[in-house]
Amino acid sequence: MDLLRHLHYFVTVAEERHFGRAAERLHMAQPPLSQQIRRLEAELGVTLFERTTRRVDLTAAGTAYLARAREILAQVGTAADEARQVAAGVVGRLAIGCVGSATYSLLPDLSRRLADELPGVDFAFRGEMLVADQVDALRDGGIDLALLRPPVADGSLSVTPLREERLVVAVPATHRLARRRWLRVGDLADADLIVHSAGRRSAMYGVVRTLFTEAGLTPRIRHEVGETSTLITLVAGGLGVAVVPEPVRALALAGVDYVPLARPAPTVELAVAHRAERTEPHLLRTLEVLRELVSG
Repeated sequence: MDLLRHLHYFVTVAEERHFGRAAERLHMAQPPLSQQIRRLEAELGVTLFERTTRRVDLTAAGTAYLARAREILAQVGTAADEARQVAAGVVGRLAIGCVGSATYSLLPDLSRRLADELPGVDFAFRGEMLVADQVDALRDGGIDLALLRPPVADGSLSVTPLREERLVVAVPATHRLARRRWLRVGDLADADLIVHSAGRRSAMYGVVRTLFTEAGLTPRIRHEVGETSTLITLVAGGLGVAVVPEPVRALALAGVDYVPLARPAPTVELAVAHRAERTEPHLLRTLEVLRELVSG
């Protein structure tokens, strides 16, 4: 800090070309300022100023030192600004991974809000991720936040519930079930089902299996897919029906109707997860924006 103070004194004297005016600008007495400059010259082993009774002028060494001193002070100021921005959570980089329904229903609004409120943070988004892939990506640093479906059996992750999402049935618009106001699970007993892949450890696959088991039924699974967009596309093609979270309605596709399940309708939880030790300000600010968006 002494060096920075000496640089500041030196630059001020060099700009004013007068110790008295420089001292006034620095809000200090002239003799201590003159002593500080003498001390700087002694430490450097060079004469920075040629002094007269009326003014001071830079020596050749002083002229060279002035350019570098200004650079150093500017860099220190920039570094201080960057540090304050980091501490405030308004700069940084963050990758967010989303399950299928959040990709279509939440990500558009979230990306806009983040761009407006945290323009200095560089965001990357990965949509249509299965929960198991999200957990792996959180562990290895591929993503920093995950919008996923609990439960998550990993003690290294912090998981915060965001909302409960009702389940609905996506049916082809020409299907007999499309004309119903609501459906029970039993109404799907003879329907061909399209589900998320069991082989890729989809959370929704387990939800659908449990739903049918609790109803005493065995699901007629005809197609397993990895992405929600593919699942709804196959429904539109008339290849079967699918049980999905209600926010999937945001994926509006011609030829698909969404019919609610009878009350009390089963739900699935949406949560946000990150590695528990991650407490960077920009990550915490992003969590705040996300919670405000969901609660609003």
